[in-house]
This record gives sequence, structure tokens and C-alpha cells, in this order.
Amino acid sequence: MTVLVRADEAEVLSASGVTLLADVPDTHGHLTSHRSIFRPGKEGAPPHQHREAAELFFVLKGSLRVLVGEDLVTLEQGDFLLVPPNTPHAFEAAGDVPAEVLFVLTQAKPRFGYYRLLESAYRGETSWTDVAETSDVYDNHYVESPAWQTRQV
Repeated sequence: MTVLVRADEAEVLSASGVTLLADVPDTHGHLTSHRSIFRPGKEGAPPHQHREAAELFFVLKGSLRVLVGEDLVTLEQGDFLLVPPNTPHAFEAAGDVPAEVLFVLTQAKPRFGYYRLLESAYRGETSWTDVAETSDVYDNHYVESPAWQTRQV
């Protein structure tokens, strides 16, 4: 099974800065992957965890501030991070240039519906409560994190 997604064929969600690459049905259950661009000063994702999926981060450009458990780390261009299941994490651009990141989730549920729902919320067409109610569907469970809430931006 080979999966090839050409750049000009990938679905781009402009309000959220997400490019959908391959989802679980496309990869016969192996993984889901997308690329995101985070503008400086804009949170990429609030603290959350995945009960089933591990999440890989690979920074293509810029810097990314990441919460991992209760630790804050900054990833630079070329850095790789793997967050195991059940580990709270959050992320945002660090510095004054956009961060571009490749994400891969393994043992994941199909997630493209989640990213489309986020896009709708960013556009004001869907409530954030509706997004939160999909936590079991997409294995995206929001959590509280004092370390994230008190970080210096």
C-alpha cells in the first residue's frame, strides 16, 4: 500500500492553517498526517491528550513552544518530538515568525473531520462547545494545565 499526496491535491483549511495530507482510511489504519502553520502569538492547540494515539511533531520552519506533561520545551527547525498517548500537550508558535510543523498521529482515529470542525469554529460557524463534545469521536481530550496557563508568551 503506497500513499502519495501531491502538494497541489492536498486540502487546505485556510482559517486554521492546516493542510490535510493523509487520514486513517487513506493509510489503511496506519496513521493520519497534516501540516500546520502557526502565526506568532496564536495558540496552535490548547492542552489536550490522546488516549490512543501517539503524536509526532517535526518542525519544518520557525520555532514551536510545546507543553509536554508539565514541561515546556521549544522546538526549532529540524527538531523531532514524539508525545506518547495519555500525555497532556499543547503548542504555539514561539518567536516572531510563523512555525510550520508536520504532524503524524499513529494508532489514531480518523481526524480530518475534526480539522474541518475546527476550521468551522475558527470561522465562527460552529461553537467551541460543539468541538469539545467530539472528544471521544476524534480522541482529542482537553485538559487543564497550570504550566500552560502561566507560561510567559
